[in-house]
Amino acid sequence: MANQEHLDLLKEGMKVWNAWRYEHSDIRPDFSGADLSDAFLSSYYFGGYTQSRVDLGESLSIYTDFTNANLRKANFSFADLRSADLSGANLSEAILPDTTLIAANFSMADLSKALLINAHLNGATLNEANLSGANLFRSYLNEANLSRANLSEAILGWTTIGNVDLRHVQGLDTIKHIGPSSIGIDTILRSEGEIPETFLRGTGATDTFIDYIRSLVGKPIEYYSCFISYSSKDEAFAKRLYADLQSKGVRCWFAPEDIKIGDRIRDRIDESIRRYDKLLLILSQYSMTSEWVEDEVEAALEKERLAKERGEERMVLFPVRLDEAVKTTTKAWAAKLRRQRHIGDFSFWLNHDDYQKAFNRLLRDLKADTLRRLV
Repeated sequence: MANQEHLDLLKEGMKVWNAWRYEHSDIRPDFSGADLSDAFLSSYYFGGYTQSRVDLGESLSIYTDFTNANLRKANFSFADLRSADLSGANLSEAILPDTTLIAANFSMADLSKALLINAHLNGATLNEANLSGANLFRSYLNEANLSRANLSEAILGWTTIGNVDLRHVQGLDTIKHIGPSSIGIDTILRSEGEIPETFLRGTGATDTFIDYIRSLVGKPIEYYSCFISYSSKDEAFAKRLYADLQSKGVRCWFAPEDIKIGDRIRDRIDESIRRYDKLLLILSQYSMTSEWVEDEVEAALEKERLAKERGEERMVLFPVRLDEAVKTTTKAWAAKLRRQRHIGDFSFWLNHDDYQKAFNRLLRDLKADTLRRLV
């Protein structure tokens, strides 16, 4: 049970408690089993300079009740809050590094901007908790309940997330990654693969792994990935198409958005054509005069030829047009293209209905039937 002397000191107020705590940092305060619900403990210091632990609950049956308590900016460094009930508590900007929070209940608690470096949150209940801006560097979240938790702009790095369902976590795509993190296969399975790509990429997951996550949970990849080839003068259309394809779950790439500073542009484009399933070629009066576009078409056709030699009937090249130029040009590669391929018509793309009709057809054609991939 809780130490009554320590409880009495707590009631004397923040200044008295903090002064006593600083002078007796070697003493291990004991609040196990105490009822501190609705208590005002903002800026109280529960840590210890000598890393002595504050005992706030030793087992699953004896725990401290902090429900709805005001613990804003409270310092719990090295404290042991395992199994504590902090549901509805205000822990915004609280200091919780190296804190044991195993099986603690933070349902609907406010942990915004809390410092949770190296915190042990294994088995903690964090459903509907506000963790926006919280620092979870090197923290452990194995088997934590994060249902409807808000992690907007939280900080992760070398964080461990095992056997956690991430499907209903808010703000995953806004998390700030300051280093790689460990995401267990069990987390992917529990989440049924429904984890934002931006989050996975931030944890250090490779593109190849991201591509095949759906297959790990028994779901096929819905769409082929594609590389968008276009003239810089058609960038407004390319950006719109890119954004719309991404929003539908199509993995795509195009030079201005994705080429890193210092990359050799020609080599990077060649690599992308080899790596992605389809070349989405935007044809216009401007692309007709682009040597790059001609080179990219040749690379895509070579990819198709190699696939055919392996017995695979695979269409790599997906041309779409923005005007009539491809129909009238005398360029040999363009003439061959219009004879052999259906060319999607986006010539009225500025009209919403026409654009949507053409986009839906393109999306249908990009649907993947199998996981076979050209390397």
